[in-house]
Parts: sequence; C-alpha cells; structure tokens
Amino acid sequence: MKRKEFISNSTEETLIIAKNFSEELKPGDIVALNGNLGSGKTIFVKGICEGLGAKQNPLSPTFSIINEYNGKYVIYHFDFYRIKDIEELYDIGYEDYFNDQSICLIEWANLFAEILPENHIEVNIEFGESENQRRIVIEEK
Repeated sequence: MKRKEFISNSTEETLIIAKNFSEELKPGDIVALNGNLGSGKTIFVKGICEGLGAKQNPLSPTFSIINEYNGKYVIYHFDFYRIKDIEELYDIGYEDYFNDQSICLIEWANLFAEILPENHIEVNIEFGESENQRRIVIEEK
C-alpha cells in the first residue's frame, strides 16, 4: 500500500473511504488513527467495521480502553486518549491483541507510538477548509 490521500466533505464520505480501506485489511494489521478531537477517528473506525461486517456498532472505547467487534475478522478497537502512562497498556496486556488472528484499530495511537510495531498502517485525519471537510492520509509504516 502506497501513501493515499483523500478529501472528505461529509461524514458519509468518510464512512465510504473507510469501508473501501477495510477491503485492504487482513488479520495481523494494526491501524494507528491520529487526529485532533472531533476530527473523525471514530467515524473512520465505524466505516472499517461496517466494511468488515462487524455485528456491533462501534463506539469510542474512551473509558473502557478497548472494545471487541466480530465480523469477517475479530477487530480490537483501542482508545489511548485517557491512558496516563504506558504501564496501563502493559497491565491490560496490549501485546496479546497484536496478533495474526485479528485487526487492531487504535485511536490516539500517537500518544504511545513507541508500542506500535515497526510495520503498521497510519491514518491521519486533519480538519479541512470547511467545517465538514477532512483530509485523510493513509500510509504503511
């Protein structure tokens, strides 16, 4: 996967971009989602989960740290926003979730980038020129 860049002008367009992106995902993939508060990280996760046929409606796991969804693959959805230090991630055994049987989606991954494996996919979402516009950049690291 090369670097891909998209401009989304609505929540619906962001969902479509994410659904299309989900077709490229396979077990073992770790997707780091970065962007400011309200930029659309959780919307992007919803699109990925819809694309992978997840039965659950993805919600941001801000307070639970991790949610699990089941569809074509097992999907683990992390949110690092409220994590105070890396020890919390060790306590939940985050490394057990980074495996070849599931896909991991990590919101606010940049807060603890040091735990990400060398090979992962980054999705950066930035506010655009209008209130609803977003610039989405997807690239393999």
